[in-house]
Order: sequence, then C-alpha cells, then structure tokens
Amino acid sequence: MEAPEKPVFKRADHVSLTVSDLDATVRFYVETMGASLIYRMGPFDAAEIPAMEDGRDWTDAHVNVKGARLEIAMIKIADNLNMELFAYEKPDDARKDAPRNCDVGARHVCMEVDDIHKAIAYLSAHGCKAMSGPIVSKDGPCPPSMSWYVLDPFGIQLELVEYLN
Repeated sequence: MEAPEKPVFKRADHVSLTVSDLDATVRFYVETMGASLIYRMGPFDAAEIPAMEDGRDWTDAHVNVKGARLEIAMIKIADNLNMELFAYEKPDDARKDAPRNCDVGARHVCMEVDDIHKAIAYLSAHGCKAMSGPIVSKDGPCPPSMSWYVLDPFGIQLELVEYLN
C-alpha cells in the first residue's frame, strides 16, 4: 500500500494550555499581559451531548478525555500567538497541579521582551514567581540573548527572552 501524500503544514495557529480557573486566567492574561479575548465557548458536557456513532462520548472522541465537562477561551497573547485555554470541571480525577518541566507533555510559552529586567519586575509585582536568572547566552548555537523563566500566578511556566543585538 502506498503512503499518503505529505500535506503542507502552513503555519502555527495556536498553542493550548489547560488551566484550573478559566475566568482568573483570562483576566490575568488580558489585564496583566495585554492579551485580547477572541472568544469563549462552553461549557460542553459529555453527559449532555449524544454519543458518537461508535458509542464513545463526544469528549472522549474529540479531546481524548472521557466524561469531560469543559470550557474553552481563545486569547491573542501577541501578534503572532494565539493561546487556547481549556478548563475542565470533570472528570473528577484530573490533575489539578501544573506539570513540571520534566513531565512528558509539559510545555511553556516563550515571549520575547525588549527589557527582560523590566518584564521580570512587572510580572513579579503581578503575582508571578521569577525563577533564578537571567540565563545569558553569548556563544553557541543560540543567538545572543538573556532568558528568564517565570511561573504565572497559576503555576504555569513562561519563558521570557531578550535578544542582545
């Protein structure tokens, strides 16, 4: 059997994060980070949506979480980045803490800033926890830069980078 033709992957559309409190997270990113809310949807509850033809519930078939109840918000966090936020009310056994950087599936968003020290001071004043930093890269495969990791008020890891040109 011949392999299917490779499609054209045109561009990234968005990244997603699962959050514990959709209202608070949207408020933080809009008010503190300057994001704009594009839309909100839901809640969607598997118990209220007809089963799929194969018998699976809607959330199992579409987001790989059986018996879910969730809400979704899409925010524009920068000119080139949309972030889709998911908040699950069900299932009851969902983890409530953010994954560590070493956990499979963990992710972070990196935002370029014009002044990393100013950005760290601002975010720290707005409930973020700055990790040790900055990480200065002058030689090597990366462009000269300073990076600094920070946890948002909900424990989600962000990275800031200032390029040294």
